Amino acid sequence: MIIDTLDNASKYYSVHPLFAKAFEYISLAQVDTIEDGKYEIDGDRLRAIVTNKKGMTAAESTAKFECHDKHIDIQLCIKGAEKLGWKPRSTCREQKGEYNPEKDVVFYNDPPDTFFDLRDGQFAIFYPEDVHAPMIGEGSIKKMVIKVKL
Repeated sequence: MIIDTLDNASKYYSVHPLFAKAFEYISLAQVDTIEDGKYEIDGDRLRAIVTNKKGMTAAESTAKFECHDKHIDIQLCIKGAEKLGWKPRSTCREQKGEYNPEKDVVFYNDPPDTFFDLRDGQFAIFYPEDVHAPMIGEGSIKKMVIKVKL
């Protein structure tokens, strides 16, 4: 997992071949005014999902404590204050249901090991080994999730 600000995004371009394109998209997308929806950036290799909705309680979010096998998430807080839960997948013991290959998601019943906050212009990068619980907060949270195919 990586946590940083958009000011430092260029430091991560070499981490994955699609990260430069993902962060370039963020910088050109006029995120303050972008509408909710799904946006294709580079076919099925790179896509963005924008939402602006009310935050959840920690219990609501951790009920869908998730990770992915075939994608990396770049989760950008555009506006608001978002708390996220995190735990390494290697220490999770209670898988909840089967992996859904169509949605590339598996859920866990384990509690997060830690919580952290993102504010405007801050992002977290979650790899397949990072189980995460997003959208915890009060009030409206506008965010963009870039799905990066492995």
